[in-house]
Amino acid sequence: MWGETVSFVFPILQRLSTMRELKQTQALITKTGLTRHPYLMAKLIAFSALSTSGSLEHAQAIFEEASMDNYFICNTMIRAYSQSVFPIKAVLLYNQMQCMNVRSDNFTYRFVLRACARVLLRKEDERHDGSVIAQKGAEIHCRALHSGLVCDHFVQNSLIYMYSQCGFLNLARRIFDEMSDRTVASWNIMIAAYNRISDFDSADLLMQSIPVKNVVSWNTLLFRLVKMNDIEGARRLFEEMPEKDAVSWNSLIAGYVQNKDYRGALELFHEMQVNGVEATEVTLISVLGACAETGALEIGRKIHDFLKQKELKIEGFLGNALVDMYAKCGILKFAWEVFNGMRMRHVSCWNSMIVGLAVHGYSVEALELFSAMEKGVDDARPNRVTFIGVLIACSHNGMIEEGHRFFSRMIGKYKIRPDIKHYGCMVDLLSRWGLLEEAHQIIKTMPFDANCVLWRTLLSACRVHGNVELAEEAFRRLADLEFVRDGDYVLMSNIYAEANRWNDVGRLRREMLNQGVLKKPGSSQIEVKQLNTVLN
Repeated sequence: MWGETVSFVFPILQRLSTMRELKQTQALITKTGLTRHPYLMAKLIAFSALSTSGSLEHAQAIFEEASMDNYFICNTMIRAYSQSVFPIKAVLLYNQMQCMNVRSDNFTYRFVLRACARVLLRKEDERHDGSVIAQKGAEIHCRALHSGLVCDHFVQNSLIYMYSQCGFLNLARRIFDEMSDRTVASWNIMIAAYNRISDFDSADLLMQSIPVKNVVSWNTLLFRLVKMNDIEGARRLFEEMPEKDAVSWNSLIAGYVQNKDYRGALELFHEMQVNGVEATEVTLISVLGACAETGALEIGRKIHDFLKQKELKIEGFLGNALVDMYAKCGILKFAWEVFNGMRMRHVSCWNSMIVGLAVHGYSVEALELFSAMEKGVDDARPNRVTFIGVLIACSHNGMIEEGHRFFSRMIGKYKIRPDIKHYGCMVDLLSRWGLLEEAHQIIKTMPFDANCVLWRTLLSACRVHGNVELAEEAFRRLADLEFVRDGDYVLMSNIYAEANRWNDVGRLRREMLNQGVLKKPGSSQIEVKQLNTVLN
């Protein structure tokens, strides 16, 4: 009964290129009563979930209206979530399929196993530890075995990837060794697994035994050099590679960013464009990270304009990167614009916005946003980075009681164990507003040794609030931890001078000379020539 209408709609679905066209086609499908047609709905979901012009939120909305009996539709959503910033949603959807006895095929297992691995890879939610995810992966392995699909090489490759990410490399290697038909992908996944744990001898043995090397094999070796921070070696290999793809360029750009050579990353991005290699989402995420760290706002805005012009989706990792770039560049208006335009915001996106507001002095707005996050607007659970932003907001606005309350809530409600950055925020909050003894007490009672940052924070506050005795202890502690910097000598000298202890000022200056410490002259930096980066 659907024949003629379906034959009319099907070619339209094949030509979709924007969300505007998808919504028009969806309206036509609704009007003609085809919303229960499994294949048409699957095509709508596939474009919305997987296309660079799509929207994962819209795909989810269509999925909720469709029937879960269609395993192809479920697979499409699991695949989309497994590639997104929400891999745990793929695992939850798989669980729902099992509860409803929806059929699973080799694609189901392939996508959900990848999702399990990526839940661990992101390591942003402390509720999802390695042992729990490994147990889930093992359960999926058993189901694949029971269904007779465990011999599918795509499923086997996904099992190798999942077990290696969970830390069970022996199980990954056993599956690899028992495979009767290994593809080059199988070899590459296993080699990458050894590289990930720095077992380079095993990786090299496999690399020597691989029957055929492809571009992925070379990319695996390139990634290894990047991981070792051997950026010069990575660049040499990159130049010598017999073939390159976008992943090759992305790996090297990410390497420059990882080594804080942001200018080099931007120049390599420009070179990538000149060579006619199309930038991927991963490329743009790395480049936006470099823009954020260098303040290269114009390049970041060009990327944003390019995405809007091409009607490409701004969500997930890319949306997070844009928010972070604008926030770090101090352009909070545009950060808000991107943030509010995203319909499915990951915790990292909330963190970028909260930290950006806090750092730039918008403490009230940062805490209001945190409150909205706690109310479950996006089902985003605060993590340790969130609380760093919250504590910075309290510090900048002198909210001492609130800072103590948030610190306790982090431990009590969210079961997050404070690290040295959280203690540093508390020391900054107390020091900034004159509670030096309380700040000193936190440093002394922390469950780990204080670093130079904490003692330097206390030393700076001692000058503001005129506490010479505590400043002397902080200075001594700094000297115990590292070679004292010129700035520390100058700071301590100024503290003595303001206390009219001129003999100590003279002593410090002589000590600087004896140690060969010279005061560096002040300097500032401006960008004279903007890097010419063009997106095609």
